[in-house]
Amino acid sequence: MTRRALVTGATGGLGLSLVRALLDAGYSVRGSGRKPEALERLRAMGAEPFGGDLRDQTDEACRDIDVVFHAAGLSSPWGPDAEFDRANVELTRRLLEAARRGGADGFIFVSSPSIFARWGDQTDLTEASVPNPRPLNAYARTKGEAERLVRAADAPGFRTVSLRPRAIVGPDDAVLLPRLLRLVKTGRFPLFRNGRALVEMTDHRDAARAFLLADAHRETAGGQVINVTSGRAIPLNELVRKLADRLGTEVKIVPLPLFLGQTLSVVSENLNRLLPGKPEPVLTPYTLATLAWSQTFDLSGAKRLIDYEPQYDAVQTALDVAPTLAARS
Repeated sequence: MTRRALVTGATGGLGLSLVRALLDAGYSVRGSGRKPEALERLRAMGAEPFGGDLRDQTDEACRDIDVVFHAAGLSSPWGPDAEFDRANVELTRRLLEAARRGGADGFIFVSSPSIFARWGDQTDLTEASVPNPRPLNAYARTKGEAERLVRAADAPGFRTVSLRPRAIVGPDDAVLLPRLLRLVKTGRFPLFRNGRALVEMTDHRDAARAFLLADAHRETAGGQVINVTSGRAIPLNELVRKLADRLGTEVKIVPLPLFLGQTLSVVSENLNRLLPGKPEPVLTPYTLATLAWSQTFDLSGAKRLIDYEPQYDAVQTALDVAPTLAARS
């Protein structure tokens, strides 16, 4: 019998790759999203598009669904706490309840390694590594809270698994690479600690496959949280130079003192919270953490729990899609 899947956030970069992988694997897919043009893209792929505000239609979205892949959420380094709570915590709670009521037997959640973000190098993180007890922003906090909701909901007949894909790159990336490429195109790229922080990315196809594996292994991986990357760490300064070479442009690395970044991020964040409209600071403590310090992962847990091993070189993928993404940004 065909397995029926709901993909929330199906019009985002990961969502589109996940829908494609599910369809290729023989799933019947319902994809939710808000962008009309992206919903038409889902239809053209062979999925059933589901538009509108998902928060008010969770029961309808989960009707006749076997497994929910929950990728929708608010992903940003800055914004009102209440919006993150609604988008990342409350929506997850409602979907868990609706999925159980609707008879689904699986719920696969897109969490985030942002829960580890802190001022300090972190290498070979595992599933047993402790998240930062003081999350650096509302996104990291609410992802951690939603993750705990998902783990607590795991039960026989309703298995839940959370994955933490790191820095997904692909042709529909609207988060990581576009920001890097905009700076590369200016010819000057400011970096802290000389850009020696190690970055691990995840190819969009590896990320999508990990979610399919989580569903396939939900009985043994139920209640677990799993870190996912493409397994190759690269210094940020090297990645910047490779991207510049791929675009056929020159870029100058501009070293910035770490203490300046630490001071600026804290002062800017506190000040901007007092300004009308609370505009996003030039630099936040969370953004500084992602740029200045290493974050790498030990993938042995992913191998053991869902038989995941990366198949693609995410650095090469980033270089392959860079010209197209740069033209859009």
